[in-house]
Amino acid sequence: MPVAARSWKFESSPGHHRHPAGRRWTKGNRLTRKVFNTPVELHVHRGDIPSGLDFGDYVAVDTETQGLNLQRDRLCVVQLSAGDGVCHLVQMSADDYSAPNLTALMTDPNVTKIFHFARFDVAIMKRWMGITITPIFCTKIASKLIRTYTDRHGLKDVTRELVGIELSKAQQSSDWAAPELSDAQQAYAASDVLNLHAIRENLQEMLEREGRMSLAQSCFDFLPVRADLDLAGWPETDIFSHA
Repeated sequence: MPVAARSWKFESSPGHHRHPAGRRWTKGNRLTRKVFNTPVELHVHRGDIPSGLDFGDYVAVDTETQGLNLQRDRLCVVQLSAGDGVCHLVQMSADDYSAPNLTALMTDPNVTKIFHFARFDVAIMKRWMGITITPIFCTKIASKLIRTYTDRHGLKDVTRELVGIELSKAQQSSDWAAPELSDAQQAYAASDVLNLHAIRENLQEMLEREGRMSLAQSCFDFLPVRADLDLAGWPETDIFSHA
C-alpha cells in the first residue's frame, strides 16, 4: 500500500538530521551515547515505512495495541528509532498487515532489534504480521539479569537510572487504533524508543562485566519460541517445571 507520511521537526537548525540535538549522559567517569528528552524528528507513516530507510546495525522497536490479549487485541502502531533522536511511527491498517519494508527490517539477520519486554512485541507482531523477529536484544530481560539490586525493571525505572530521563506514562492506556494519533500519543510512543540504544549499551556493559552476557544472549535467542508458546496457548504455564 502507498505510504503516507507526516513529519514534525522539533529542532529548527539546519542539518539536524546529521547532528541530532541531545545531551551526553555521564555514568561515573564513562561517557555514553547521546540521550534525548524529545525527538529531533518524528515521522508518522501509514501501513509501512518508506523504502530506503537505514537504521544501522541496531533498531529500537516498540508496539502499541488495543490491549494485552494477543488473540483479541490488534497491533495498531509500531515505533522505530536508530538511536539518533529520529523516530518513525507506523500506523498499521486493520485490513492489511503486509508492510513489506517493515517486514524486511524486522527479519533482517544483520540488524538487531532492541525491545523492552520483547516477549509481547515479538508475539503481537507474529500474530498480526506473520513474521519471526530475530536477532533481538531485550532490555527488560537484561535488566532482570543484571540489576538484581532492585525489583523495578519497567522501562520508566530503567530509563531513569541508566540514562537520567524521566518518562511520562500518561498515554499508556489510550485508543491507539484511532485514525489520527494525538500529539500526546505521538510523543509518548516516540519516548519509548528514543533512548533504547543507550540503555542497551549500559546494560550490555554491565552484563559483560559480571560474565552474564552469554546467558542473556541465550534468553534473547529463545524469545521467538517463547512468543510461539504464548500464541499457542501456554502463556502462563511453566513447561520446565516438575509440576
